[in-house]
Amino acid sequence: MESRTEGGEPGRRNTSRWQGGGQNASGNRLDTAASVAGPVIQSHEIQGGVHFHTTPVAAPAAAPAAVRQLLPGPADFIGRVTELRALGLLAEHRAPGTALAVISGPAGVGKTALASHWLRGLIPQYPDGQFYADLRGYAEASEPAAPAEVLTQFLRALGHTGLPEGLGELAALWRTRTAGLRVVVMLDNALTAAQVRPLLPSGTGSLVAVTSRLRLSGLAVDGASFQSLDVLGPDEAVELLSRRIGADRVGREPEATREVAALCAGLPLAVCVAAGRIAVRPRQPVSATATALGRGGSSPLDTLEIAGEHAVRVALDASYRLLSPPHARGYRQLGILPVAVFSAPVVAAACGLDDEKTDRLLDSLAEVHLLEDLGPDGIAGLDRFRFHDLIRAHAAGLAVHEDGAEERRVVVRRAADFYLAATTAAEALLAPSHRSLPRDYLYVPEQLPPFATAATALNWLAAEQDQLTATLRDAEAQGWDDLVWQLADAMWPLFLRLRPYTLWIEAHERGLAAARRSGDRRGESRMLTSGGAGLRNAGRHEEAGKWFALAGENARQDGDPLAESQALHGAGQSHRLAGRLREAEELFTRALEMRQALGHDRGVALTLLCLGDVALASGRAPDAVDLLTRAREGLLAVRDPYDAARALAHLGQAHAGAGDTALGEDELHRALAEFEETGSVNWQARVLEMLGETAQESGRAEVARERYSRSLALYAPISPSDAGRLADRLARSHG
Repeated sequence: MESRTEGGEPGRRNTSRWQGGGQNASGNRLDTAASVAGPVIQSHEIQGGVHFHTTPVAAPAAAPAAVRQLLPGPADFIGRVTELRALGLLAEHRAPGTALAVISGPAGVGKTALASHWLRGLIPQYPDGQFYADLRGYAEASEPAAPAEVLTQFLRALGHTGLPEGLGELAALWRTRTAGLRVVVMLDNALTAAQVRPLLPSGTGSLVAVTSRLRLSGLAVDGASFQSLDVLGPDEAVELLSRRIGADRVGREPEATREVAALCAGLPLAVCVAAGRIAVRPRQPVSATATALGRGGSSPLDTLEIAGEHAVRVALDASYRLLSPPHARGYRQLGILPVAVFSAPVVAAACGLDDEKTDRLLDSLAEVHLLEDLGPDGIAGLDRFRFHDLIRAHAAGLAVHEDGAEERRVVVRRAADFYLAATTAAEALLAPSHRSLPRDYLYVPEQLPPFATAATALNWLAAEQDQLTATLRDAEAQGWDDLVWQLADAMWPLFLRLRPYTLWIEAHERGLAAARRSGDRRGESRMLTSGGAGLRNAGRHEEAGKWFALAGENARQDGDPLAESQALHGAGQSHRLAGRLREAEELFTRALEMRQALGHDRGVALTLLCLGDVALASGRAPDAVDLLTRAREGLLAVRDPYDAARALAHLGQAHAGAGDTALGEDELHRALAEFEETGSVNWQARVLEMLGETAQESGRAEVARERYSRSLALYAPISPSDAGRLADRLARSHG
């Protein structure tokens, strides 16, 4: 039985802009969705989210190309000869197993740059994949990346979509997939050894590089080698400045240049930010920057004692003073957003700017190296931007001192309303039957994504998953209860199609508590049923049953028979997946009666489908034929081709079970074609398995093995449990 509930079926800065209705207002209630680049900083610690440059969101029919996620090497890499030599010896003379290098040093010292430069030179030695993840160990405005989050992204990049829940199972699948491979993994900004350990691949010829502000000596038990990184020497710092501002300017003011390098304390990040300030003022002498950097009153050498923080602050203050008042304000506003990575439309919404002013702000911040332009993401194709952790903290600190609390709150709410509106627009396209509850906005966004197809909507949800999660958590902290449960509700297509079970459950737990605090009974009912589906799909059937029972009780108290029928249907699915067929049939029968009385045609057809599946599992093939025929006709009538194909697949099973193998196989082949048209790989695999069963039951062992093999090939990258079952089938068929 398909473990989904009733939902629809999906999928340099961009020059095109999103178009959408709406205008800035306060307190509006809507019932439908509103339809720089600069040189890379040498320190290259300006990192944000986990990067994946593979395009697929739905599970591919075949294994994807090898993953290529390493950051580009810094253009102005300076020195580090001793460190590179030591790292090179590690790669050449490693012991058996995965080689592990920990590169540690103060913030902004160039750990990411060194690791990227080193690993880029080794790419030919690791042809099976190169992975990158920012573990966010030192980002003040966001939580460190959980190992399960990173493993989910790594496995998804390898083509997996049906992933297990829980760190143990994810880590086991990661080790299984990397066994025998030669891969390189870069884990940036790690906080603890425990954060790193589950992410180590099992390939005996693989290499892992970890960067951290801490030594992470706990990884010694994993065979790690340790490389500490210090600041640049005076000559190297001057050379870095020279490459950034031009040798001619250095030649004209050699003493001022050396003074700037000294004031930056050899910290590459500070040197690059200072160079950015000098570069955008070609007529200003270098000595002016030296004067600006020395304006703090304390010795820059003191910064070495506290990991370079003071040098960076002085340099950032100097760059900040270079900004025009509107751009300085935008810098402060972006620093307080709860998201680590953002796109231009988010900037426009948060800062209340039009397209032209948004471009000017982003270009201005990138020009002086206060903002990093990441380029287009690998899923939705939108340009992304981020702050280095220290720069983000600098901007946020300025906002606290220069802007009022209410002004800061408005900025964050504008961004949150944008994410709610955009996610709701995707929901309306991907799951129109689910898009039924109102949305409350304080600020209606003027631009929304142009979701022309289900695929573009699903791609946007996949690309923004981290940002949506951060927004939901921050909304809870802000006390915006309606926004919390409404955003969780709008994310339904993301949960249904991509199956991030941990987030699915977390969002609905937070959403349920928020709906209860706000006293919104419809929101509470939706959180219980949609959250119950998440628990059920994650295999937590008993908890799911409790959620559906609460939803049913609330619906009866509220006199809402439609919501009650939904709760009964969901509870029935939980019992079906748990193997309790009699209880499932009783609940589906009650749900059917209520839906028929309400005239809920699609609901009637879906419940008939479920009853037909139960009849099949109970050995009553003739009853299943009748139920599934009615379900197929009803789903075609309401134009639900995906679920109509599900009904046809089960109908083929029923006819084969009733003795008409030819008709059953014909229907199964038709269902397979329909699922190929909709791109549902999971159901293609299921139908091939069904066809294998019919062949096996009719004595065609070779045909059955061929169909099982095709099914296994489709299941392998998306569902480990199903793949294991098919492998067992094949083994038994050969026995």
